[in-house]
Parts: sequence; structure tokens; C-alpha cells
Amino acid sequence: MNVSLKNNDAVSGIITLEIAKADYTELVEKNLRNYRQKANIPGFRKGMVPMGMIKKMYGKYVLIEEVNKLASENLYKYIRENKLNLLGEPIPNETEQKTIDFDTQEDFEFCFDIALAPEINITLNKRDKAPYYQVIIDEDMINKQVDSYRSNFGSYEKADNVEERDMVKGTVAELENGSPKEGGIVVEEAVLMPMYIKEESEKGKFIGATANSVIVFNPHKAYEGAETEIASFLKIDKEKVAEVTGDFSFEIKEITRHKDSELNQELFDRVLGEGVVASEEEFKAKIKEILAGQFTPQSDYKFLQDIRQVLLKKAGELTFADDILKRWLLMANENNTKEKIEDDYPQIIEDLKYQLIKEHLVKTNELKVEEADIEELAKRVAQSQFAQYGMLSVPDDILTNYAKDLLKNKDTLQNVIDRAIEDKLATWLKQQIKLEEKEITVDDFNKLFE
Repeated sequence: MNVSLKNNDAVSGIITLEIAKADYTELVEKNLRNYRQKANIPGFRKGMVPMGMIKKMYGKYVLIEEVNKLASENLYKYIRENKLNLLGEPIPNETEQKTIDFDTQEDFEFCFDIALAPEINITLNKRDKAPYYQVIIDEDMINKQVDSYRSNFGSYEKADNVEERDMVKGTVAELENGSPKEGGIVVEEAVLMPMYIKEESEKGKFIGATANSVIVFNPHKAYEGAETEIASFLKIDKEKVAEVTGDFSFEIKEITRHKDSELNQELFDRVLGEGVVASEEEFKAKIKEILAGQFTPQSDYKFLQDIRQVLLKKAGELTFADDILKRWLLMANENNTKEKIEDDYPQIIEDLKYQLIKEHLVKTNELKVEEADIEELAKRVAQSQFAQYGMLSVPDDILTNYAKDLLKNKDTLQNVIDRAIEDKLATWLKQQIKLEEKEITVDDFNKLFE
């Protein structure tokens, strides 16, 4: 077999594969022998069908299968061995490809168009600039986070009378003419919080009420016809809510009030781990450090967005095999049309340029991602997920095991690898150029992504 490449220009070429009879004869014969062993044809014992009949029945199909397989395998083998940096996939050539007739030909020739990545040269120095945003962690943000921890690690205690944020437990019964309705709805251990009652007059019936008192109220009015809330409260199907518009009694059995945790050593240890800090000042300083760390990935992401134009300008004009790429895009997605590709192509090329630039910088500067980098980032992802629930002092062994479970998913693993590469690239870029550091409030920072 002969495989060759003819370059049209720096970014396109034609790979030609010449397959001779000697390349596929043995493969075809072997495949036909397998067909013969498995063939179940009336009048012949299994495995004893004449080879001539097998060739007549399956010969052309097997020939096509083996020749196409040879073409595909050797095409990609050539690409790998010659380290061709392809964009998209090889596609059948429309001008040099000769008609193939498997009935009459013994030798075959396949021609494939390929689009090659353009050569990229970029040199960065301290004259190149890009903004880098540092989110201001102010006292208000710290105090809000502290309050959140105090609430998350708070406790519940019984209360004598109802306040808006209390949890009220009791028995709910449907009424008819002011008395319990025969066969009506009754819910033991019903729970409500006045703060979620939308209608103020209905909410006011509960405020100040004491244990063992009975409140007459209307759930339909209280929740302003919110079917989901009413169905959940009364333990009925959502479809039946419209039928329930009358009053109910609520006999209060228990009033429970949430109490924030004290700002003391017990809270410090529960949030950060035992003995990490020993005072309110140290606790808030640690919270500030944690909050700043949570914004670092977002700051790096914004930095990579902002430096994009710098890198595109540095790379200059890049040439692409537009015709081949457009044909490949049309073939790669059955939902694509020529009109859609023409409309989207400028943005596709813009994104492709930036992706190639990033790949070039990663490769030429040997920004390698090691297994340890992947594991460490997976642990940070796990830590971030735990932190959403106020769990900051998760033991390292639990984080490690959770991270390992995350990486068992192929999509998650690839996402982590991609993020690790981006982290490496962002770190390297920040060292090469002049950073215009800008302090910014969290609200203004979030607006940058709108």
C-alpha cells in the first residue's frame, strides 16, 4: 500500500491511498472463510458450503468492507505517524477522486482533503497588558458570611408564642360550618412557617399565638392559590387543590424557633476545624481568605477572556482552508445547512483561532498537567461543593475519596483536565505580561459577566 500527501498550500492538502490487490486478498479470504464456517444454507451442512457459492453471495460485500477498513486504518495511521495537526476530519476529495467500481477493479485509490492548522508564532513581554480583577472582600461581605455560618450551625428551641420565622407544628382539619367536616381532610404533624404565608391577614392570625391554641384560617387565601404549596401542606394531589377553598383549623402543638450559634470557639471549630483559629478576629481573617480564594478561579477566567484580544492580535492574520472546513462542518452535523454555516463561520473561525493559540502556548511552553494537578483540582471542586453547604472543615481523606469518585465520570474527568490546563495557562500568562490589577466590588465584578 502507498500513502502520500500532496500539499495544496500551507493549510490544506490531499492524502492519497493506493490499495493493491495484494493488500487485501488475504484479509478478504480470511473473512470469507469465517462466513463459510457460519453459513446456514439449506442443502449443505454447516461449514461445508462451497467457497464459490460463499464468494458469489458475500464476496463483494466483504471486499468493500475490507478495502474501506484498510483505507480508514491507514489514513489515520499516516496522520498519526506524520504528526499532522488536522482541523476537523479528513473528507472525500471532490476533484481528484476517481470513480470506484468494486465489480471490475482490483486496485483502488482513495483521495481525502485535509485542513491543517496554521503555524502560530507569539512572543509576549511586559509591554503587553491585560486587566486582572481583585474582588474587594469588605467587612459587610465577611459579616454576611459569618451570619450565614451562625445560622447554618444554629439550633432550634421551643418557644411560647409564634413569631414570623418560627416553625409551627400541629393538627390541621377541614371545617364545614365552623366544625370539623365529616370525612374531610385531616393532617397530623402539619408544619408551616408564617413567613411563607403570602396573605398578610392570614399570616397575622398566627403571629403571637400560643401552644394548644386553635387558629381558623384559609389555606387557599394564605398561599394565594399556589397549588404546589397547598397540595404539599394538606397532603393532597395537586389536581384536587381547586376543590379545597374553605377554612381549616390549625391546633398548635409545638412552636420551634431557630437560634443562631454564638460567635465562640465552638462555632470556629465547627466551621474551620478544631484549633484552626482562636478568636473572632482570626475567624474573620480566615473567612476573608476563604472568600478571596473562591473568587480566584473567576478572576482567572475573566483574565483569560480579556487577554484573548491581546493574543489574537499578537498572532496576526491566520489563514484557514475555508472550503474544506465548511464542507466538513456540513458533513459533521446533519442539522447544519450551507446558509447556517456561512452565517456562523466568522465566529467559528474566531473561536478556533483562540483555541489554537492556547494549544500552541501550552505546547511550546511545556505547560504539562500531571496526575497530581488533576487530583488537586478535583479536591478543590469537591471542597467548593461542600462549602456551598457551609462545610469548610471537611477531613482530607473524605475530600480525597469524594474527588476520586468525581473523576470516575469520563465527562467530569475531561472537564477537570481542561480546567487544570486553563489554570496552568492563566498562571503562565500572568507571569509574562503586565497585569493591570483592579480592585472591584462583587456586584460590579458580577456585572462584567452579564
